[in-house]
Amino acid sequence: MSTMFCHMNRQKMLGLLLVTAVALGATGCGSEDEKPSAVSSTTTTAAPTTTEAAGISTDTLFPDGLRGLRYCEVLLLSEDDGSFRADVYNTLGLTDCPQDQWDALDAGAITAERDVTATILNGPRYWTLDEIVQLEERERVESTFGELPMFLAATVELGETLPEQTPYTERHVARQTVFRFDAGTEVHELTAPDGRRYVMQSFSHIFDDSQTLDTLAGLGDHLELPEGWTFASRVLDEQLDVLSADGVATVVQDDLQNTYQRIDEGTNR
Repeated sequence: MSTMFCHMNRQKMLGLLLVTAVALGATGCGSEDEKPSAVSSTTTTAAPTTTEAAGISTDTLFPDGLRGLRYCEVLLLSEDDGSFRADVYNTLGLTDCPQDQWDALDAGAITAERDVTATILNGPRYWTLDEIVQLEERERVESTFGELPMFLAATVELGETLPEQTPYTERHVARQTVFRFDAGTEVHELTAPDGRRYVMQSFSHIFDDSQTLDTLAGLGDHLELPEGWTFASRVLDEQLDVLSADGVATVVQDDLQNTYQRIDEGTNR
């Protein structure tokens, strides 16, 4: 494992990687009391298998919608000649990430078995959107972590430096997707001082496992919002499609690691 990585501020690293996932843990470095989610001392993994799959809308797999669906992610961080990459594996469509199976994962053991720089366990998380539309076809790669089957949801090139990540700071994720919220859905939004708006795509149980769809409307009373930022909830009169702008999504996280995507010009409002 890279000596440079192990001496980095762990929270900076964690915050950066969590926003790179299909939505946006613990790592192989650091002490046990630093880990925000419990892990056991054992895990088994299987080598990836590859199948072909067309890019499709998730309403084909989830006709009742994704809203409230639980998922988890495993992020494998690799370093090659000073450049970092994260492979993001997701349970969506394969399992609802049972808590006992999630708790049984050990980031350090996965790091050693997969021969990567570090592993981050991101979850459990829950979707607040209704549907994801994938705009491009891609090869489907599946793998198993412990007892949890997952698929490779994204590979993110992080570059040579790992910038500091703080809540309410924009980060950019390359993906070709539409995040869809149906008419009648309650959405939860952050608004920056300059008027930019961000709609929540998922909420997290990493730091607060009491969060549910029903409690999110009161989240503003619990967030440490920066000066000029506001949080509000509303029920949509019409469908809201949040698009990646030129293949890049702009996301932020709040201080509970709930994730929001910026509503850019051209998005259905």
